[in-house]
Amino acid sequence: MNEFDYIRWLRERTPAHARVVAGPGDDCAVLKPSSAPLLVKTDMLLEDTHFILKTAGPRRVGRKALAVNLSDIAAMGGRPVAAVVSVGLPRAIPDVNSGVQSLAEELYCGIREIADEFDTAIVGGDTNTWNGGLVVAIALLGDAGPQGPILRSGAMPGDWLFVTGPLGGSVLGKHLDFTPRVREAIELQNLVRIHAMLDISDGLAADVNHICEESRCGAVLIAERIPIAEAASKIHDNRSTLEHALGDGEDFELAFAVAPQDGRKLLDQQPIPGLTLFWIGECRAEAGLFLDENGRRRPLPPTGYVHSFA
Repeated sequence: MNEFDYIRWLRERTPAHARVVAGPGDDCAVLKPSSAPLLVKTDMLLEDTHFILKTAGPRRVGRKALAVNLSDIAAMGGRPVAAVVSVGLPRAIPDVNSGVQSLAEELYCGIREIADEFDTAIVGGDTNTWNGGLVVAIALLGDAGPQGPILRSGAMPGDWLFVTGPLGGSVLGKHLDFTPRVREAIELQNLVRIHAMLDISDGLAADVNHICEESRCGAVLIAERIPIAEAASKIHDNRSTLEHALGDGEDFELAFAVAPQDGRKLLDQQPIPGLTLFWIGECRAEAGLFLDENGRRRPLPPTGYVHSFA
């Protein structure tokens, strides 16, 4: 199979979409415009940095490549519309038993699987081979949701901070198999006014700190309220399960800020079926990130994953 055979194979498996005038096969895709503000996101996954191909397999890698972008659309409160997918396929794949053709097809099937789940059109992209590992880069377009684009900069002193699920230990599987909180973000907007929101990719402490920096406020997290995933207890190192929940990253749950009266409503009613919302702390006027644990307050370093360019 060559590049053009692969494109034909992809087009045969690309269903029609209401917003797509022209998809794969032309020099550009053509989409029908929307009255909502346009959200644009891109993310790149690199073999041996974001996944181990031998253990994950190409289908799970493909799914994750689109899922991380969907999670960012959810973090802005939006709805995904269309994706452009670019891949760098390795010419030699010693850690995979099948050839490049099978790798490319399985990768696409993983992308297609979650694209269909979230009504997202795949409208084009680019395919190359090279002497390095597998690279997948996806650009995703979306429409803003009912409250418009939800930024990190709208949190206010006194706001309650919530997360949408347990945290920590994602390296044991969740970082590949999570479900983006797209639907939940839309449901939340129909219930309360969200002041600020993001998805937890770098780690809870680091990402709450991002909200604080953009909103020019501080925050206090309450250790006993932070939900800890069972997977965090299965990692045996010198860190506690709480430290894993605060810093592991790639949980892809949502962290968001709401007014106290809306926070009380969410906490008491738990209005989203199948989802438990956890109140983990509050924003404060004074700068800095702090943790309350066993009745004592201490500064909380914004630990989490940071790409180094050194």
